[in-house]
Amino acid sequence: MSAFRAILVGLFTALMATAWIGERVDGCAAQTSPTQSAKASPRKQGGDDKGVTISESRYTAGLVTGTPQSTEFAIAQEIATTLATGQETGPHGQTALRVLPIVGNGGVRNVIDVLTLAGADMAIAPVVLVARLQDARTLGDIRGKLVYITLLFGEEFHLIARPEIKTLADLAGKRINLGEEGSAGAVLGREVLNSLDVKFDETNLSLEAAFDEMRKGRLSATLLISAKPVTSLARYAQFNAVSFLPIPYSSALRRDYLPSTLRHEDYPSVLGVDESVDTIAIKAALFAYNWPSRNERYDLLESFVQTFFSRFAEFLGDDHHPRWREVNLAEPLPGWQRFRPADRWLQRQALRSAFDRFLEQHPANDRSDRETLFRDFLRWRERNKDK
Repeated sequence: MSAFRAILVGLFTALMATAWIGERVDGCAAQTSPTQSAKASPRKQGGDDKGVTISESRYTAGLVTGTPQSTEFAIAQEIATTLATGQETGPHGQTALRVLPIVGNGGVRNVIDVLTLAGADMAIAPVVLVARLQDARTLGDIRGKLVYITLLFGEEFHLIARPEIKTLADLAGKRINLGEEGSAGAVLGREVLNSLDVKFDETNLSLEAAFDEMRKGRLSATLLISAKPVTSLARYAQFNAVSFLPIPYSSALRRDYLPSTLRHEDYPSVLGVDESVDTIAIKAALFAYNWPSRNERYDLLESFVQTFFSRFAEFLGDDHHPRWREVNLAEPLPGWQRFRPADRWLQRQALRSAFDRFLEQHPANDRSDRETLFRDFLRWRERNKDK
């Protein structure tokens, strides 16, 4: 490496360190809420003022997810197993970072658990349900208690019906399972079917119980909201005659929902090669409790972000769920604050990328004065900030 390029690298490293320290100090100064004291005690104050002491290891981050049959639970398992590899272990086999998936219902309960439950640091949850909880103010203003780490992917509505049911109109007066009470299916499925003027008899069963009822002819359809393809659903459909009912993307749904399609490659045992079924979806995100910056749980989540973001490329391989390829770590979630260490990591990556591009366009032998080079870099960034 030339002396000039060594100076550049040293300068860039110093700049990054200065920015990091400044943001860290700002973050510490910003924690003024009485429910977010600077003490190391890992206690949560929920909407019901429930305070609980975490008994989990200080190296274990709890991740609340969906039911064991859901894609979201599989995603949490992939995070846990992937990040567990490549770490040095302590004298008793402990690792510096452990992610523990916690079974949830994929709905409002996931968010409430993060806000109130000991050991629940993060949750995969639908953005629209988090927004509903905020609007309802059941637990007060949760924007100060909850932050997001990254947006994830869409979660599709799978309306699975017995073979004699062909359209939504055929469900009139029939028994339909929307999932356990408080789940995304129970809350949003009821809303969607009512908006489409479907009159039905609602039940709230687990997915396995619903499939058993469908086999016996006592249930006409069940709703599952989960990111396609759902492995457990594909296995069930392989041995049972079922169909997917289309859900139209009506004007009444466009504020909170997205259009999506179930295809043959998603469920080859249900859909023919040229078959597809239109449905709707909601966006999911990885949320976290907004621990104070001098709390050991904050440090644990910072370690999680550093590890997860730095190793994110590993999740894009063929041995992981295909929906990982939709995730853009830098995509913002309007109206919500990103976890500060995640935002800082993304800013550093953007600055590193910008500086690399600058060096490509300004060879080392073009400049010898680092102050001049730095001023040139700042001017270059300003000119290219929209590119």
